[in-house]
Amino acid sequence: MPNVKLNNGVLMPVLGFGTFQLRESVCQQSVADAISVGYRLIDTATLYKNEEFVGAGIKDSGIKREELFITSKVWVTDSGYEKSKIAFETSLKKLGTDYLDLYLIHRPRGDFKGSWKMMEELYKEGRIRAIGLSNFTPDQYADFMKEAKIIPTVNQVESHAYFHQIDTYKDSKENKVQMEAYTPFAQGRNGLFTNPVLAEIGKKYNKTNAQVSLRWHYQRGVVAIPRSSKKEHIIENFNIFDFKLSKADMATIAALDLNKTQFPTWG
Repeated sequence: MPNVKLNNGVLMPVLGFGTFQLRESVCQQSVADAISVGYRLIDTATLYKNEEFVGAGIKDSGIKREELFITSKVWVTDSGYEKSKIAFETSLKKLGTDYLDLYLIHRPRGDFKGSWKMMEELYKEGRIRAIGLSNFTPDQYADFMKEAKIIPTVNQVESHAYFHQIDTYKDSKENKVQMEAYTPFAQGRNGLFTNPVLAEIGKKYNKTNAQVSLRWHYQRGVVAIPRSSKKEHIIENFNIFDFKLSKADMATIAALDLNKTQFPTWG
């Protein structure tokens, strides 16, 4: 698995396993399956209400903790210095670990600057290897940095073939912040899995629309965290390192950008 080097020197896998909407035993089995396939980046969040099942799946995998890159996020209702500190400890307990590789502010709402202060302290103590953001626009990032003492390592945002997040992509590059894509398939919205443009590209390499999408993220230098509860799809999503999209392919996918979210109710 290739890695990207974050701005603090920590290595992060370029492809991870997302767990949003996975619950209970399905979540536990899916996480264990993903690790058995070769995924080492596992992404969860307080909001997902599945951290204990993610932790159980990690335990079932038998993989040493230090071989994994575990991410969680503090939600809006837990924002602020004291509340987010409690939320962090709760996440650790549920996940069955004594540190996180990456901890993110889930959305720029509430007292997220108070949360960041807490995260900066825990980062300095070594209880979080990297700290970052999620769903921040370039303007929100600029305002945030007026008070932040430590530069965020990651900004995790919605990104897929229909929403390239060009402004965030460019801003992240300029600020040396790693862009990470959740919903890299747009959850199949707008017919992404059957999109004829992606399918035509895929035919050249004997790859699916999903694999073409993930390879596109990889070649842009964007970390992606696809999710599936089916092992055959977990394996499929992992197999993107044996082909390369041409410049023409990349340009064709660039033309698919609608420049708008496919999840308007999530804001």
